[in-house]
Amino acid sequence: MATMQSLIGLVNRIQRACTALGDYGGGDSTFSSLWDALPSVAVVGGQSSGKSSVLESIVGRDFLPRGSGIVTRRPLVLQLHQTEGREEEYAEFGHLPPLVRKEIQDETDRITGKTKQISPIPIHLSIYSPHVVNLTLIDLPGLTKVAVEGQSETIVEDIENMVRLYVEKVLEGRAYRLQHPWVGIVNRSQADINKNTDMMYARRREREYFATSPDYGHLANKMGSEYLAKLLSEHLEKVIKGKLPGITSMINKGIEEMEAELDRLGRPIAVDAGAQLYTILELCRAFDKIFKEHLDGGRPGGDRIYGVFDNQLPAALRKLPFDRHLSLQNVKKIVSEADGYQPHLIAPEQGYRRLIEGSLNYFRGPAEASVDAVHFVLKELVRKSIGETEELRRFPTLQSALAAAAGEALEKFRDESKKTVVRLVEMESSYLTVDFFRKLPQEVEKVGPAPPPGDRRASSADRKNPPPDRGIPAADRASAVDPLGDRYADNHFRRIGSNVSSYIGMVSDTLRSTIPKAVVYCQVKEAKQNLLNYFYTQIGKKEGKQLAELLDEDPSLMSKRQEIAKRLDLYKVSKDEIEAVAWVR
Repeated sequence: MATMQSLIGLVNRIQRACTALGDYGGGDSTFSSLWDALPSVAVVGGQSSGKSSVLESIVGRDFLPRGSGIVTRRPLVLQLHQTEGREEEYAEFGHLPPLVRKEIQDETDRITGKTKQISPIPIHLSIYSPHVVNLTLIDLPGLTKVAVEGQSETIVEDIENMVRLYVEKVLEGRAYRLQHPWVGIVNRSQADINKNTDMMYARRREREYFATSPDYGHLANKMGSEYLAKLLSEHLEKVIKGKLPGITSMINKGIEEMEAELDRLGRPIAVDAGAQLYTILELCRAFDKIFKEHLDGGRPGGDRIYGVFDNQLPAALRKLPFDRHLSLQNVKKIVSEADGYQPHLIAPEQGYRRLIEGSLNYFRGPAEASVDAVHFVLKELVRKSIGETEELRRFPTLQSALAAAAGEALEKFRDESKKTVVRLVEMESSYLTVDFFRKLPQEVEKVGPAPPPGDRRASSADRKNPPPDRGIPAADRASAVDPLGDRYADNHFRRIGSNVSSYIGMVSDTLRSTIPKAVVYCQVKEAKQNLLNYFYTQIGKKEGKQLAELLDEDPSLMSKRQEIAKRLDLYKVSKDEIEAVAWVR
């Protein structure tokens, strides 16, 4: 008996704890329902078929609500405890201890209202008496075929689903010979109920009936409500004993899963300012670590910065409008304007300078665009890193503060980077490579195109001693235009444009390597080393209340953590109790 008491009592305690936690089976919880794993005896039948009378016969007390139609509208978990050596009888509810029948009705109405609706939330009632066996029964709403006034149209299906929830874990849907026999009982008649016939008297009359019956006399010791209670108690203990290893395994697995989930969600935050500051700094370091992993290649994304330098910058440099700026017409215009009233003698230095300076100005656009492109990549990596820092997910306020602080730092790095790359371009404009100019006169003589045969501008001597203008009237000689002279001028300006283009190409190659270096130094390196420096300084100045505001969690996460923590406590207590019972056995 001690073993039976300990096993059934164990299940009783766990069932009570499950109900207090809100676990009464059939839910959509992330974790397995402990309630569903616990063996139980369910009382199933149609409405007004005598289920309550059977229960009262087993208990030996008249205590259940009565009436027409649907009376049982919530599952009643009836836990019977045999008291040895004491004649006192009493009942306890899981929520409070008043009059039984009235409280069953009142507690039902508290959930369902004074309607005919049903609820799956169980009521727990413990009865302590020397006249009962240790047994737990669950009284369920009676099955019906039609809805009555005040009930939903789905009441038939709702009741059936509730009943299935309790019985389908012990029913397999197969037809086989009963392992346990039918047990005949004699309930009180309606007249007995109306006359408030004492239940102990009804039990004696039931025993007398079977003992004296010519049909059932030979089965008298296996008939009656007392025998049914004993049979159910022994069977329940046997089932519990067989299910215990599986329940233990499920509890152990549940504990592992819940502890892992709590680790993922994070443990509750301490209330003192020092611990809160430490927590914030640890969260910042976790974010900073992930951000650096993106930049260094441990996580994807940092390669997009290299893509800016390897693809975007060269493409932008190739698209610069040097062809238009160094066209023959524009070169003529700029060189002529630079000479002023005095045409240049050999190399038009001022013209060269203006052409080069005008060309170099075009480099500002790609340089600044590279800075902006890297800034965009860094901002995206900050956003991505915040999202990937699991520890931060529970603190939306801190996430926002981190994003804002990182964004401000990146803006500062971008501004400095733009100043630097613009300086690189301006440095190329402020001091041109001297060797380039020194080579120009020699190159003019050396690389000038050879005149075609018969060309009168073939040599300087020809220019000093031009041939007579045969065939041109003297009156027309002063106004005649020498087409060869125009061609010579065009080639001269083309050569100037070609020289400037070569110089610009050299500068372009230089900037193509120096701009990435400046951007990495001013933006990427700074982001890796100093992204949150200012934020750390500001955090150190905050007081406890301000720190607590940064650690203001998402309410849904707080609720989820509390729910899991309670369930974890239930599983751990249940595990300890099962181990204690197993040790006693």
